[in-house]
This record gives sequence, structure tokens and C-alpha cells, in this order.
Amino acid sequence: MARISYADENADSAIAALAAQIRAERDGKIPNIYRMLLNSPPIAQGWLNLLTAVRHKSTLPGRYRELVIIRIAVINGADYERDIHVPIARKEGMTEAQIAAIGGWEKSTEFDDAARAVLAYTDAMTRDVHVSDDVFAAVKKHFDTRAITDLTATVCAYNLVSRFLEALKIDHE
Repeated sequence: MARISYADENADSAIAALAAQIRAERDGKIPNIYRMLLNSPPIAQGWLNLLTAVRHKSTLPGRYRELVIIRIAVINGADYERDIHVPIARKEGMTEAQIAAIGGWEKSTEFDDAARAVLAYTDAMTRDVHVSDDVFAAVKKHFDTRAITDLTATVCAYNLVSRFLEALKIDHE
């Protein structure tokens, strides 16, 4: 059960307008995370803008984006985040074997060198904050400047998501 109440999307016109925008950008639904964010309309608006850019305007291929998101969910114990993104990962071409191997990717043969570089980068940013030169060099070998920027922003954004979800114990849909 969530630690605080979800917002009433009809509480005022600003919240109602933002709720309509969220529905339009999220397949006609307002996920629980956004229902919670609507408690603070300015934060909800900024969050929506950031996550829409990360998910829909990035040059990072979708399979890597979803690999990052699910890995962060595993590391941070954010089941809500994982459950939402596994179906998206499938649509982006990830196999069931790859999805199952994310938790123990270091010992898995399911990932190519680029995916392994993404996973190592995600782990370093999520667990240690600081990224070693070796880990960064592996990423740089596979991605250009824009994609590295998009990858870095994706790791940052989804750590934000999992921490918000878990701190407030947001309910699964």
C-alpha cells in the first residue's frame, strides 16, 4: 500500500489538464506512478517531459534502453518498474533468455559486447556512481557521443524512477 494518497485528478483544473496530457502520452492510462506524481503538478510535468524524452526521443536503441531499465529495477529491487518494462523489452526484441539473464548478466552468454558494455555502465552508475575509465571505454567503443549522452540520461532517469517508486511504496497497477 502506498505511503501517501494518490492525487485526485479532478482536484483542480491544472491537475486535470496534466492528467489528460499523461493519458494522451501513456496509451490512455494514468499509471500509479503518475497518479502519485500528480500530488505535485510541477514535478509531474517535469517528470513527464524528462521520461518522454528518454523513452521516445533518444537515439539509444530500445533494446538497450529496456536492458538498462530492467537492470536498474533488479539492482534497486523495484518490481513495479521491472513488471512494467518486461513487456516493452519483448517488443524491442529482447528474448526471454536475455530478460531472465539480466540479474546475473556477468556470467551469461546471452549478451553481445555492446549489451555487456551497457550493463557494466549501468551497474557502475547505479551502484558506485563513479564509472571507471575501462567501463567507459567499452561503452565508447559501441556508441557515439549522442547515444552515450542518451544512455547516461537513461540510467540517471530510471534510478530516479525506482527510488521514487520504492520510497513511496507505489502499488502495482
